[in-house]
Amino acid sequence: MKKFNIKDYQITGSENFNPRNHPTKIKDFYEDKVDYEAILKSLQTEMDELQSIMYAHSKYGVLAVFQAMDAAGKDGTMKAVFQGVHPLGMSFYSFKRPSETELNHDYMWRCYKELPERGKMQIFNRSYYEEVLVVKVHPEILENYQKIPNELKGNDVWKKRYQDIKHFEDYLANNGIVVIKFFLNVSKEEQGNRLIERIEDITKNWKFEEGDIKERGFWNEYQKAYEEMINETSTEKNPWYVVPADDKKNMRLIVAKIIVEKLKELRMSYPEPDESRKLTLLGLIDTIKQQN
Repeated sequence: MKKFNIKDYQITGSENFNPRNHPTKIKDFYEDKVDYEAILKSLQTEMDELQSIMYAHSKYGVLAVFQAMDAAGKDGTMKAVFQGVHPLGMSFYSFKRPSETELNHDYMWRCYKELPERGKMQIFNRSYYEEVLVVKVHPEILENYQKIPNELKGNDVWKKRYQDIKHFEDYLANNGIVVIKFFLNVSKEEQGNRLIERIEDITKNWKFEEGDIKERGFWNEYQKAYEEMINETSTEKNPWYVVPADDKKNMRLIVAKIIVEKLKELRMSYPEPDESRKLTLLGLIDTIKQQN
């Protein structure tokens, strides 16, 4: 894989983020399909090894958050990137429209209860960020469905939610939960092509909903919401990674590489048994041999 610095895709809040200044397509990191598959396999193997150490170490956890416009490739990226990682050490959760039970709680509740255990990776397909994306683009959701007091629905509600999210992610980081946030940046033209493909392909049109076309009509509003969200919630400790998404193979390699590099940053190792434990284990070897 051609070398790249993950910081090239990182937004830390030190500079203003504008999605129009970030490409949706870049030069390929792979030569051909065979090369792509070989690179991805290597990254998958490395990720599995690092996750195994994290599982045994049992001090850290990882929360990977995926946000994107419809048809940007979240499902396919998650399937490709994490294939081969031991299933005992990871899980996935896809957030749909809030249920009545979820609406009866604070907006972070349904995400909080799905956070990873120590030693594990949890992958969120959408997340608490929907509360400053969909709800912001469609304020009638806040007004008619979210059961917060009217006096708390003022103009500063979004500013408060950005602050809540930053504090929440700081809290996770302070407890050893590493938050890795991906915005898969797809162009409107490519999104349109993929939506058409969903309709025409019988293996994909089950994923298509008429509401996807309605939401596409709010493209500019969503781009503005993403811009504000990333600017308001990017920090040195919990940055966003803006990944070009028009080429699915490139996108998957970049995401996999970022996760591997973030795992490498963790100070973790397999537990070392003390001398007493070592002697006990050696004794058990003799016991096993005698049983044969």
